[in-house]
Order: sequence, then structure tokens, then C-alpha cells
Amino acid sequence: MPLIAAGSVVLEQGVCRPGWVHTADIEIVGCGAGPAPGVPDVDWPDATIVPGFVDIHVHGGGGASYITGDVSEIMGAVNFHREHGTTTTLASLVTAAPTDLLAGVRRLANATRAGLVAGIHLEGPWLSTGQCGAHDRAQMRDATSAEIDALLAAADGTIRMVTLAPERPGSDDAIEQLVDAGVVVALGHTDATYEQTRRAIDLGATVGTHLFNAMRPLHHREPGPALALLEDPRVTVELIADGVHVHPAVVHATVQAAGADHVALVTDATAAAGAADGEYQLGAVPVDVVDGVARVRGTSTIAGSTATMDRLFGMAAGFGSDRDAALLAAVQLTSTTPARTLGLRRVGCLRVGNDANLVVLQPDWRVSAVMAKGSWLADN
Repeated sequence: MPLIAAGSVVLEQGVCRPGWVHTADIEIVGCGAGPAPGVPDVDWPDATIVPGFVDIHVHGGGGASYITGDVSEIMGAVNFHREHGTTTTLASLVTAAPTDLLAGVRRLANATRAGLVAGIHLEGPWLSTGQCGAHDRAQMRDATSAEIDALLAAADGTIRMVTLAPERPGSDDAIEQLVDAGVVVALGHTDATYEQTRRAIDLGATVGTHLFNAMRPLHHREPGPALALLEDPRVTVELIADGVHVHPAVVHATVQAAGADHVALVTDATAAAGAADGEYQLGAVPVDVVDGVARVRGTSTIAGSTATMDRLFGMAAGFGSDRDAALLAAVQLTSTTPARTLGLRRVGCLRVGNDANLVVLQPDWRVSAVMAKGSWLADN
């Protein structure tokens, strides 16, 4: 039953200096501000403890992929991201042929039941060919009730989020079908108008997938999907805040406009995250990584990222002159908001009864240690 103390701890009620967390087995049994109530088992007087990061959009990492990998490869990607503080992961699949998509869902359903990942995110195949990004345009298709039923049956409750383009035929019915099944519907890879996006939100869509990327750009006479997603309080928008997909000033402005409780930072990381530059695959699409930036081979199209959540946290924690306000916002953006958006009830903040998932950060926001479900990473 380790008692952990630190110079700063970000609890549900705010930043505590100093603070402490007490864990037993897999959960938090006590936490608070001030000196630890007893002799701590571990004390980091110069460090900050925050909740484990929650990444709701990630395709792989450390040279391993969630898309085509077996259990060992899935575990490799999970462990890579855990080293960077991500203790809860939603495994994202890209557009694929029906049989390949079903096979991927079955593999990740098993991984979800085994506790490796928190569920599945289907990014496609019901996307816009005009905003396909790094997806296989040839496999994009309209949503049908039969295909949705087949995927839901194969997943057996493990699909947590689906990204689709609301302008495609069949999307209205698909949104209602998915929402009725308890799945979070996200809008992305879309050429939808402002009005089409608003209709999709009214039907139950609640997430904007990597806002601004792979969607019709905002225009003063045709605002498109970005404004509709940003202005609606029912919606959480994802941002890939890696300095490549979205300019840091736009990240800052988006958080100021929507609020940190309506923005989730995501990596959209691929197998190339943490690996060397070179040639990779994102589903059926060949990708080249040069200087840490992934692009569809032979094009300028960005293909996922090589980011990790600790890097995104550090970026967010550097906004503004008020260090405590920036720290609280960074925790919301990387943990609390994504967890709430997907209904993950035992993660996302440090409070009694939640899973003992925490990250110990140095003053420059580098990761010193990670605890996942009560076990330090080195003990896993």
C-alpha cells in the first residue's frame, strides 16, 4: 500500500503543493494536500504527479501497430505509450475492406477484454473521399445498417467511438444506430457543410475528430464543420497538438474558445512513434517518415503522427503565465476531458476510488515514473 508524496500533486480539487496519494492494489484509497499522513514510501519533492494520460485516438507506437498486429504487437504499442505516461488507450483502426476491418475488430475486442486497451475507435470506413487524408480512398463507402450490425456483433461491446463523415448517404441512420448502441459518434474526414454538421450533432454526434485536419476549412461565407463543432457545448473536439498538424497558436486559441473541458489532446500516433525515420504502413497506405514527420508516400499529406502524450502535455502546460492554471488545463486536456468524453469512469483524475494511474513529471515535464493500476511500470 504505497504512500506517495510529491512537491506538487494535481488532484480533482486542484493543484496541491505539496500533496500525496495513497494506493492499494489497483485503486487510490487516499489523497490530499499538504504533507503525507505518515512516512511516505516514495517522495519526489521536486516533481509533479498528474493522472495517467488518456489517449482516445492512437494507431500504434514503438514500431508496433494496433491495426494489423497480433497480441504481442498490440502489447508492444501499449507498453511504448505507457512509458510516456499514457495509462489508458483507445486503439484506432483505419479504413479497410469489410473482412479486414472485421478481423481487426475481433483482435482488438480480445485485447480490450484482456485489459490491454480501453476499447476500439473505428476511424472509417464511412469517410469523405475528398478528405481521406492517409486513409485508403478505394475502401471508403457509405454506412449501412448491415455492416454496422456486423461490426458491433464482432466487437461485443468494445467499440467505444466511431468517426464518420455526416454528408455521406446513410450517415443520419448510422449516427442514430450507433448512439442507440452506446457508441460515441465523432465527425471527421469530412467535407460537410456547417448545416450538415449541426444536423449530425443534433442526431447525437459528440466529438470532432482531429479538428481542422482532414475537414473542409473554415471560410467566412461557408464556415464548414470546424465552427459547428467548436461552438456547440455538447461536443468535445480532438486536437493533434504536435506542432505539425496544428499551429500552437491555433491550439491555444481553440482551448480558449471551447474551454479545456471540451478539448481532448490526442496523438494520432502510428507505429512510427518512437521509432526511426523510414518506411511504414498505415493500413493499406504506404507512409514515409522524415525528420519525425509522417506523410503518405510521394505526397505532402500528413499520415498520423510520431507524438507521445507527455510531449503534448508539456506543450499545454507551457501556455500562459499562470503556471497553476496551465497545469490544470493540461491535465484536463490530456486526462480528464478525454476520459469523460468516452464515459471512462475510473480514470482521468486522481481521486479516491479511481484506478491508481499516475505519472510523475520532472520540472521540465519529462516522465520520471508511471503507475498503471497500482503497479509501477518497471514492475509490470
